[in-house]
Amino acid sequence: MKSFIEHLSEAEYDGRKVTLNKPFRSDDKKKKFYVYVKNEKGNVIKLGFGDPNMEIKRDDPGRLAGFRARHQCDTDPGPKWKARYWSCKFWEKGKTVTDLLDSVDICDSILEASRGGKNTHMTHIEDRVIYGGVKGARESILALRSLRDMLAGKVSSSTDVTEKWDGAPAVFAGIDPADGKFFVAKKGIFNAKAMVYKSEADVRNDTSGDLADKLVTAFNELKDIGIKDVIQGDLMFTKGDLEPESIDGEKYITFQPNTLVYAVPTGSDLAKTISKANLGIVWHTTYKGDSFESMTASYGVDISSLKKKSSVWQKDAGLGFKNLSGTATLTKADTEEVTTQLSKAGKIFQKIKSTTLNELENNPELASKLETFNNTLVRKRERIENTAKHVNDLIAWFDKKHKAEYKKRKSDKGKRDIALKNENEMKFFSKENRKNLDMMFQLMNAIVDAKLIIINKLDKLKEIDTFIRTKKGFKVTGSEGFVAIDYNTNGAVKLVDRLEFSTNNFSQDVIKGWER
Repeated sequence: MKSFIEHLSEAEYDGRKVTLNKPFRSDDKKKKFYVYVKNEKGNVIKLGFGDPNMEIKRDDPGRLAGFRARHQCDTDPGPKWKARYWSCKFWEKGKTVTDLLDSVDICDSILEASRGGKNTHMTHIEDRVIYGGVKGARESILALRSLRDMLAGKVSSSTDVTEKWDGAPAVFAGIDPADGKFFVAKKGIFNAKAMVYKSEADVRNDTSGDLADKLVTAFNELKDIGIKDVIQGDLMFTKGDLEPESIDGEKYITFQPNTLVYAVPTGSDLAKTISKANLGIVWHTTYKGDSFESMTASYGVDISSLKKKSSVWQKDAGLGFKNLSGTATLTKADTEEVTTQLSKAGKIFQKIKSTTLNELENNPELASKLETFNNTLVRKRERIENTAKHVNDLIAWFDKKHKAEYKKRKSDKGKRDIALKNENEMKFFSKENRKNLDMMFQLMNAIVDAKLIIINKLDKLKEIDTFIRTKKGFKVTGSEGFVAIDYNTNGAVKLVDRLEFSTNNFSQDVIKGWER
């Protein structure tokens, strides 16, 4: 599961989702590590660095100084898309390999995400408690309360919901305000040097393989449908991705861009429409402005003005609640259960000292580590049951990591550095903070319980069935999730059943679209 920080750095490489600026160990013995970065053109590349046959001995002061001097680490380490930059980071004083592999280099990502109003990254609604401080916790409760009211039939709400579609790559399309020409683009559109494609040749010169074929199809199919501004969507399929499948005795037309398999019953009107299409895309965000640099984003796309053509299957991600006001989808019992959980969340929230939540908000590295530990349960498909035990296990996890790092250090100086880091980090786990962390995890559990009731109802409104492909056949699963949008602030949070969708992403038994 991706953390809040990783969502700032989410990108695509070769048509699949990756995390930028997060190094990982090599398994090909050509390089010691790899990292996905954006190069000077704004393209995402897989960069290898480090000799797989050499050890990093930064604990040796002489070796450390010699390496950093030879590679000009302190004067000119070079740009982030060069191997020297990352080698210098791995020969950084006071850092361990574990530190670097567990973290994401976030500075550029935060700046890029917040530049020019294009702050469209999202986090899981319960994780707003970890990352958003008092305000984040309050906003999580209020968002769920607004969704409850909307689903119970109350019409006065600034909240709406869109479905998350598990598509790839992300596609931008529209008119370049600089010259009035139509383009398609990947996520590099908002780089300092915008990467946009205004012809098939532009696409082929910058990309290759299946990704290039998909972008060429998108360019040719979308250039004449009347897009006025710039809109963003998830590409779901091109013609060759459509496959017939028999699942539990029923015949379907299917497509699988990532983890989920989308299946439409053969013979249905929707199947007939999709079968005729060369391109399938779901739109979710609109951008307006006089230049790419000044564009601002708003959730939702009005596709009613776009030209309809049989070779394009397109839809907006919205579930249409603005047009279904007064339609109740939560039963009275469901509404009461959500209310009970939100009431419980509110009472717990009032007891948590603001200093604990704000300390986490002001220390994103520490908050990210808390989420990383929580994710160890998600990977095992387990929830936090005993919150007091979870706090103790969390502290033991920190202690184990610190001891492992201490053991790796050879010099007395290196060991002192780790001991000091351990001491400073463990100060957070004071007696008062432990008590507040216990309540914080109780608060997150109550938010999750309310969220799951809402997700269960929303999932029944989806238009297309979803499955996962396993080595033993297909299994029914829910959608990727939903996005709750507050139109007063244009803010958004994700509602995802993490124990289902996120576990599917990690499971070795689930066959992903790019693995076939």
